[in-house]
Amino acid sequence: MNLRVPVKVVVVGFGMVGSRLVDELLRREPEAFDITVLGAEPYEPYNRVLLSDVVAGRTDIAAITMPLPDGARVTVRRGVTATSIDRASRVVTADDGTTHPYDHVVLATGAAARIPPIPGLRTAGGGLPAGVHALRNLDDAREIVAATVNSPRAVVVGGGVLGLEAAVGLAGRGLSVTLIHHTHSLMERQLDPEAAEVVRAGLEEQGVTVLQSRRPREVLVAGGRAVGVRVERGSGRRDEVVDDVVAARLIVLSIGTTPETGLAAAAGLPTDRGIVVGHDLASPDDPRVHAIGDCAQPPNGSRGLVAEGWDQARRLAELLVSLVEPSLAVGPVVQPVLRPVEPVEARTHLRLPRAGAQPSMAVRLGALLAGGATTRAQSDRGIETRGTDVVKVKGGALSVTTMGVCGPSRPDGATQRAVRLADPAAGRYVEVVVADGMLVGATCVGDPRVAADLTAAYTRRTPVPLDPAFLLLTPVMPAAAPASSPEHMPEDAVVCRCNGVTKGDIADSCEAGAHTVDDVARDTRATTGCGSCKDAVCGLVDWLTASEEAVPEPA
Repeated sequence: MNLRVPVKVVVVGFGMVGSRLVDELLRREPEAFDITVLGAEPYEPYNRVLLSDVVAGRTDIAAITMPLPDGARVTVRRGVTATSIDRASRVVTADDGTTHPYDHVVLATGAAARIPPIPGLRTAGGGLPAGVHALRNLDDAREIVAATVNSPRAVVVGGGVLGLEAAVGLAGRGLSVTLIHHTHSLMERQLDPEAAEVVRAGLEEQGVTVLQSRRPREVLVAGGRAVGVRVERGSGRRDEVVDDVVAARLIVLSIGTTPETGLAAAAGLPTDRGIVVGHDLASPDDPRVHAIGDCAQPPNGSRGLVAEGWDQARRLAELLVSLVEPSLAVGPVVQPVLRPVEPVEARTHLRLPRAGAQPSMAVRLGALLAGGATTRAQSDRGIETRGTDVVKVKGGALSVTTMGVCGPSRPDGATQRAVRLADPAAGRYVEVVVADGMLVGATCVGDPRVAADLTAAYTRRTPVPLDPAFLLLTPVMPAAAPASSPEHMPEDAVVCRCNGVTKGDIADSCEAGAHTVDDVARDTRATTGCGSCKDAVCGLVDWLTASEEAVPEPA
């Protein structure tokens, strides 16, 4: 008889990455762990990636809620903040006075919005003035949406991915929007200046005024409420500085994040930009303390993308399961046996109900997207993260996708070759970078169909044509005609790229009793990433349900 005592795991943080770790553990060994989750926010887990869609009015708050963990050995304490970790006693203490013993503790505390030291941006109590928001959590999204009712003009500070999404979303609600960015080009981490110029033109076509190479000098406040931003322009010399004032009663800050490292630092763990961890996602000073997501700083760095955090959650779940030796005993209950931490080896990604791959009714049949089906193996260069570094701007008609080698990470010339198509008049810019017959990076502005093909080739490691110029316009794979019906889609066509969910996975889920998109999301995780596949999943579920109802009853 197996009388193994479950391993105690405390997860600090109940965001997209913390909740994914719990789900990954339950899918592998639901009886092997006693899991306690401490979530500072009082809400159920929600899809933070879709907050900009809430601001834009493309979806509502109820639609971004994620399923709660379903396990007898899982305790979720919402609205409870971890305050200290006693590593000697292996106990986490929370702000409600409760204590939580652990065998392993996982920090998934995320990152806070960075608030710059701009005059007027802080109240006497240390908070933000009314009308100023940093789009980071559910409350921020609610407050921004409420503010749009009485704020005809808005300012977005920061021209990164989230800043672009917020600006387009607010403009779509009918506000006059000004985007302020401190450098000469937008999304400078992902785009070169030529591509950024095409993006700027696309923003202005959607009604967004873009002020580049500008810095906010002061937030103007009247009666405790923001009424505008004083913006510096000129050469930067003090005697040549000229200020412009942009009036707005709604100011959205999107100028980066700061990893939440306080809990780890107070526990004596090494921190730098984030919580320092190794390839095994454990602290080098304590193998029982792990960090994943935005708060973590692995050896190969962090991009702050949710796909990267999900991949870390999967790898950590595999590691924790591998550390638990099955203990068979007849008689007294035995304590768990924990194997020493070993280097992370190549392991096959676990995706239920069964493995496979799939595009959608919205994505052409030729674009077989991997979305997590590849193995993340450790090499002398660290953990393979290809596919977790795809950046996609959800900007309505503005389509921007980057991956791998792009923007400032220029080809080295010796082993990499870049080919680009710049067509500013059509709002299009495409660049591909190839090496050793494979696509190692791409930038695509203004052409979502080509972006889908490039993403497929990049994540699937599809060999590219001898002349990479063919990648700029033509489909990467044959049979690129749109699917006229789900019936004509192959079973391995990827519907949800974020989670690698195929048509076959969704069909199996429906056959097993799933009748709604929410049911399918719980079974397969489809729609829980960027959300772009939701219409396709809805259509596929409707078609499968109708097909099942059309089957005649046996006589």
